[in-house]
Amino acid sequence: MHNKTLAALLLAGFSAGALAAKPTLDMDAYRQAVKTLASDDFEGRAPLSAGETKTINYLKAEFAKAGLSAGYNGQYFQPVEMGSITANQDMTLRIGDMAFKPGSEFVARTQKFAPQTALKDSELVFVGYGIHAPEAGWDDYAGVDVKGKTVIVLVNDPGFATQDPKVFRGNTMTYYGRWTYKYEEAIRQGAAGALIVHETAPAAYPWGVVESGAVGERFTLVDDTDNAHELDVMGWLQKASAEQILKAAGQDYARLKAAAAKPGFKAVDLGLKANLKVNNTLKKATSHNVVGLIKGSKYPDEYLVVSAHWDHLGRNPNLEGDQIFNGAVDNATGAAALISLAQAFKAHRPERSVLFVAFTGEEQGLLGAKAFAAAPPVPTRQMVALLNMDGMNVSGKVDYALLFGRGQNSLEQYLTEGAKAQQRGIKDDPKPQDGYYFRSDHFALAHKGVPGLLFMSLGANSPDYIAHRYHKPSDEYSDSWDLSGTEADLQLIFGIADKLANSRDWPKWYPGSEFKAARDQDQQH
Repeated sequence: MHNKTLAALLLAGFSAGALAAKPTLDMDAYRQAVKTLASDDFEGRAPLSAGETKTINYLKAEFAKAGLSAGYNGQYFQPVEMGSITANQDMTLRIGDMAFKPGSEFVARTQKFAPQTALKDSELVFVGYGIHAPEAGWDDYAGVDVKGKTVIVLVNDPGFATQDPKVFRGNTMTYYGRWTYKYEEAIRQGAAGALIVHETAPAAYPWGVVESGAVGERFTLVDDTDNAHELDVMGWLQKASAEQILKAAGQDYARLKAAAAKPGFKAVDLGLKANLKVNNTLKKATSHNVVGLIKGSKYPDEYLVVSAHWDHLGRNPNLEGDQIFNGAVDNATGAAALISLAQAFKAHRPERSVLFVAFTGEEQGLLGAKAFAAAPPVPTRQMVALLNMDGMNVSGKVDYALLFGRGQNSLEQYLTEGAKAQQRGIKDDPKPQDGYYFRSDHFALAHKGVPGLLFMSLGANSPDYIAHRYHKPSDEYSDSWDLSGTEADLQLIFGIADKLANSRDWPKWYPGSEFKAARDQDQQH
């Protein structure tokens, strides 16, 4: 999008001016909330654990203390039905006369809630990046029927492959580049299975992350059909495995990959069949989102949503020494921020209603947010916007605010103006190719068309946070944290929330956004 066009859109959807509202923030209370949520007593806040019970009861009590009413159909808790599926690793992927070993050469699992799923002589089709994007004039499934077949798909999108800013968004990953999208589109196309080819650079993580994500207990939402619509097999292939398969089909991986990055790519029937059995151990249980409400004084049927996830990774009894993943930064800091912002709104009753939502299951694939989006307490067309917090800055003030998802929607202008009022600048996502905008809870509501803004400062918490503490037992609370940066960000978020909750603006997705069509359709009803 041209800069002049973007500027015009920003001004059309936003009334310029500083975000003047000043919240009353009790940072001592904030610190205590983080310390409590990240304590060993809460056991790493895993869904469906004793730690969940302690966490959601604590949040409910704090929401009530802040003056929030029950926000989900008269209750503070939204039940989220979850299934636990553990794939037995005694499996072999057979393609023609080739046999591939789990872990080192491929991984596979399913989200069907079934004791066994299988590929039985399933025809293999290479579908490039597996993208169907009408607004971009791109369809890798054009002219091919993959019903009951297994698709082999490249990770990320053609923009990353070409580094051409005119192709999708160039180096910046789009929704179509996320591995989750690859499976979702394969389901829509009627495929039985989907195997994503792993390469570290376009995936943004090494094979070890893929392998650990498929092994052991995994959670999913479960519908009344036991997820009959899901793929029989959702898997990944090591690049070397994919090269071997394509060679057996008389194809060259590098040549097909290059062709797939160009418009008009046609899917290739590989003339091979896949066979694989996946045996699963199953359990069902109920987790919970926590939802509080401030009813608007003037426009009570219009809702701003402010969110953070409460869950983390729990306890790993197989570890020596510290076994608890306390998740202090990720995301006790965000859950505590919900409490602080709720308290701040007590003195600023808004014209619009505000929903404060603490989601479960974010670490398992945005499960609580997806459940909320599927069965919201109010129609999504009545949701003005969502402000989502996933890891606050505990290392002191910085002279910038991070913008994730530039060019998606007009909320970025609220962020720009709010930071300017604090004499701060804006920095774009330092790793746009990693797709952080699509990896937190606001993304589930974006699918329904609700514009979202992500506040995340994981990288600001120290040079070694991602390398040494992120998703590790060492992500623990410390009395040495400098919360001046957190306080500045809470003031910024409150200012944006207050402005949205006391205006007539409805933030818009920009033309070209993957989510604009969903909003347009939702608001026609």
